[in-house]
Parts: sequence; structure tokens; C-alpha cells
Amino acid sequence: MLETITPQEFEQLHIEKRSYMQSPQMASLLEKRGYTIEFLAYKENNQIQVAAMVQTMPMTGGLHMEITLGPLVVEPSGLTSFYQALQTYAKKKGVLELIIFPNTSYQEYTTDGEAIGSENRAELELLENLGFQFQGFKTGYTASAPNWVYLKDLSGLDEQSLLSSFTKNGKALVKKANTFGIKLRPLTRDELPLFKEVTEATSSRRDFSDKELSYYEYFFDSFGDRAEFMAAFLNFQEYAQEIQKGQQVLAQKIAKLEERPASTKRDNQLREFNSQLETFDVRLAEAQDFIEKYGSEDILLAASLFLYMPEETVYLFSGSYPEFNKFYAPALLQEYVMKEAIKRGIAHYNLLGIMGQFDGQDGVLRFKQNFNGYISQKAGTFIYYPFPFKAKILQGIKNILGRK
Repeated sequence: MLETITPQEFEQLHIEKRSYMQSPQMASLLEKRGYTIEFLAYKENNQIQVAAMVQTMPMTGGLHMEITLGPLVVEPSGLTSFYQALQTYAKKKGVLELIIFPNTSYQEYTTDGEAIGSENRAELELLENLGFQFQGFKTGYTASAPNWVYLKDLSGLDEQSLLSSFTKNGKALVKKANTFGIKLRPLTRDELPLFKEVTEATSSRRDFSDKELSYYEYFFDSFGDRAEFMAAFLNFQEYAQEIQKGQQVLAQKIAKLEERPASTKRDNQLREFNSQLETFDVRLAEAQDFIEKYGSEDILLAASLFLYMPEETVYLFSGSYPEFNKFYAPALLQEYVMKEAIKRGIAHYNLLGIMGQFDGQDGVLRFKQNFNGYISQKAGTFIYYPFPFKAKILQGIKNILGRK
């Protein structure tokens, strides 16, 4: 039998790996969006063995009940009893479909997609034996919890050694991004329309589904200071001034070198400095074009929503404008969040979804690979029908209506 526990009891459970989807803060957000939320626990000797945040929403013919990236398992021996009690509970509530998406890693992979260790089939087999229908291993992006996630272990790193943990290309991107004078700061609630604009532009470009502005506002309100809508801005007038300062310094170095007697070393340095000067000229011309277009205001280049939970830091939503790709602001945002996670003592960084296809076509994966993490394939989605005959009839009606 399941018992209802308080959000405080649920939050205080000591679990090594817990998703933000299983938190009182997420419960608050989902309630704002119309879901009914319950915190249910299976106990033995008055001790919680397994618990979950359960979300319910009306659907045709009954209720849709779901556990996303849960349950939280304190004592693995109680998992079977929890699922059995949940099936009974769902039937009493008139639930038409019960969906479980466990926060279980089925298989881990290197950053390049090579399998590490063996498959973890335990929860898959347990749920199937209990009558849940496995929906199969899937690739691609999903609207719900991702089947494939990219992770980075920050343990053993500090702010100084972080950069050296990236790939060669990742280091270069971050170093380059740090030369432009980009300013990072969190957006206020009133500035969330800026975040919505950049994520909407990105989702339409990449054919993703974006959240509505109200979702981001609910997120801001529900997660409080655990959520950070971090944005990268650049003032092109200030950027041009910094380029000009760099030109002056470089010109002085060139002048001093030219005063020295000719030598192979001097000539090589002159060639290098003159090449850098040409790069400055190109950057200054580009800056002048941006100044003509945007004036002296701070311009948003990119933004990301980061979440700092006790067990993990999460990279949730982001957007950038292609016009500003050469400033590599998304890489700078990633360096920032990892440094912040290290400051807060959070060793696990979850960069969330990738396609799960390693043919070089996934641009999101290519970006995340710059930070040299690893990949986890989740166990997937499982559906239980407490009233299978009723569910089959309703599905048949939907199919008929869909053909008209």
C-alpha cells in the first residue's frame, strides 16, 4: 500500500542520483500548468523504501498518470512492491494509462558513442514482468524526458583545471570566446521575453519545439535561486575600443622588433605579429558593421537556463543567434556553469538530450562533445493499462476519428 508523504519528506530523502523532475519545485511548476501532484511512498517498518512524485492529468476516458525520471529508490528490495502498489492505486483512481520513465541508465557510452560496460536490464525486465509495456529503444529528440543524455563528471576539477578537461577544440572555443569582452549576467523575470525570443528563434531554426513564455515564468517562480537564466551580451562599441587597444599594443611590438637587426627569429615574430594585426583589422571592420546596426547597446548573443540542484547541475534550454556565431558565446556559457557548479560543490553536470545517433549528423552532440563528458542511454518508457479493454476501445475510436 502506498502512503502520501509531504513535499518536505520527499525532498529530504537521501538519493545519490535524483532528477530535477522529481522535486517539490517541479511539482509547483506542474501544478501551475494544471497537473495534480502527489508524493507517494512505499514503506516497510515505517521506513520509506521507494517514493515518487506522481503527476496526473485528465484524458479521454479517465486519467493519465506519470512518473518522470523516477521513482527514488532508497532500498532496491522495495521496488517490486512499490510498482505493484502503484498499479493497484492507479486502478482505484480510474487511471487509463500509467507511464513510467525511470531515471535508470540502461547503457553508458564514451563521448564518441562506444559502449562502456554491460547493459543494465534489471528495471526493464522487472517492469515487463509486472505487465508494463516497454515502448522500445528510441533515438532522436523527444518532447518529454530525453532517452539519451550527455553528462560530465566535475569531481576532482577546480576552476583552474576545468579548461584542461575539455577537448582541444573545446579549449580553443572557450579561449577565443574569452577575448571578445562578452558580459554574462542572469536575466530578471521581466527580461524573460528576451530568453523566449532567442529560444524560439533557435527552435524554429533547428525544428525543435519551444516552450511558451508562461512556462519560463513558472520555472523562474517555482525554482527560485536554483534556476539561472544566464545570458551573454556584447557591446560592439566597447568591443571595437578593445580591438583598437590591441592594435596599438601590437603596433608598438612591431615597431620595436623592426628596430632590431634582421634574424630568422625576428622575421618569424614580425610575420606572426603582422598576421595578428590583419586579424584585428578584419575584426574592427566587422565591429563597425555591428555598431552601425546596433549602436552602443548591449546586444544579446545567446542565453541558457541552468538549474542547480543538490545532486546535479542541469543544462535545460538555450538559444543563440547565428549572426553572432563567431563570438562563441554558448561555449562561454558552458564554461561559466561548470565553474559555478564547482563553486557550489555539485560534481555532476547533466547537459541533457542528444539524439543517440553517432554518425556525425547531430550538431547538438558535436557541441557538447567539446566538453569531454560521457553518454547515458536511459531505460526508456513503460506503459501500464489498468483497464486494458477500455483503453483498447478508446484507442480504436481515436483511430476511426483519425481516418475521417
